This record gives sequence, C-alpha cells and structure tokens, in this order.
Amino acid sequence: MGGVMKEETQAIRIAPWMHIIRTDGGLRLDELLPTSGSVYVARVNGQDMPDEASAFHQFWESLKFPEYFGWNWNAFYDCLRDLQWLSSDYHILIVEAAESALSEDDVAREEFFRSLWRAGQRWSYTKRPEGVTLSKFSVVLSCDKESALTLARRLSEFQKSSDA
Repeated sequence: MGGVMKEETQAIRIAPWMHIIRTDGGLRLDELLPTSGSVYVARVNGQDMPDEASAFHQFWESLKFPEYFGWNWNAFYDCLRDLQWLSSDYHILIVEAAESALSEDDVAREEFFRSLWRAGQRWSYTKRPEGVTLSKFSVVLSCDKESALTLARRLSEFQKSSDA
C-alpha cells in the first residue's frame, strides 16, 4: 500500500477501505458507492460509545450482529469480517464524531480502530472501470478538523505495520 495518506479538500483517504471526513466538509458519496449491487449502510455515533459496552451495543444494533456475538474485541473483529447475515454486496460504516469513540478507555479505543482497520483490510476490494479501487467494506470516520489529521496519522501507523 505504501503508507501514503491522500488528503483532499475535506477528506483524507487512508486506504481503499478507510476514509476520514471533516464535519465541515464531505466526501462525494459516489466515490464510495459501487456501480452495481446491493449496499448496506450502518451509522453509529462516537458520542454514544464512550466505553466498550456501549460501542459493542451500537454495532450490535446498527450492523445487526448475530445473537452469538461474544461482546469482546475478537468477536467484534470476527463479526466485522463476516457480515453474511446482512446479505449485501457492499457495506459502508459511517462513524460520526469518531474522535469521541471510546473516549473513556484509550486501550479499547486503540483496539476499536485497529479492528476497523483489520476488517477493512481483510475484505477484498476490486477495480472499478474508471480505475478507482473500491472496497466491499468501507469505513467513513467523520470528525472535527483538529481531530482529522491526528486520527489520520494514527490510522496510517496501522497501515505501516501491515505493510511491514
């Protein structure tokens, strides 16, 4: 992948599956949507996820995690890389106020973003006719301007470690 962040006017593309948008701008939705196939869009809010339990609950509801979900980080990652129960060709996860996610627990926060990164990396991605790489699982992190670059640097560390 090369570890390069692509910063656009209001958006930062970390990888084909990971995008950061600022609350004062946006990413063109057609850049994330496939040319064909079904799409499931889930939306969670970082302000509603101050700790692990609330984060797991938000994802359990929005992504309709199965009853056997284990309510731990390994189970969280396993569900993110599966998602068969949604019967969609593509999945888009929008995390609003991403800078607030798991604000009460730095260790859990790191595990949260690492799980999102690993799940996105795990999903296959394909080339669109116009040459843009599109993932079958995309994560859009929305946050304020000050947090966007900090979060982008943090996520690029995951990319560097996976490229090594």
